[in-house]
Amino acid sequence: MTRVKKAVNALKNRRTILKAAKGFRFRRSKTERAANDALSHAGAYSFAHRRDKKGDFRRLWNVKINAALRPLGFSYSKFIGAAKKKGIALDRKSLANLAEFKIDTFKKVVDLVK
Repeated sequence: MTRVKKAVNALKNRRTILKAAKGFRFRRSKTERAANDALSHAGAYSFAHRRDKKGDFRRLWNVKINAALRPLGFSYSKFIGAAKKKGIALDRKSLANLAEFKIDTFKKVVDLVK
């Protein structure tokens, strides 16, 4: 079998890996093997954390809703349960937005639930 030298392709691959690892610290930005390993881990973490982000925002919305409900004499869990029974189909994102920026409208929604 004939010998194949990888020169151009190997150099191109090395360049793309090191360019992608730019900004990494120490050996991970300079050597191909360490950079490749770091990039594979970074990709796995970013994939997982894109999913985690959705839960993080939901927790944040819950906290904002609860903080707005406490002065009105409601707890978060009782409010959500009562809203479901009344058939109010507002999601937590929009409720948190109302609680933070449009307090009067949020109070009207709470009065509907009461």
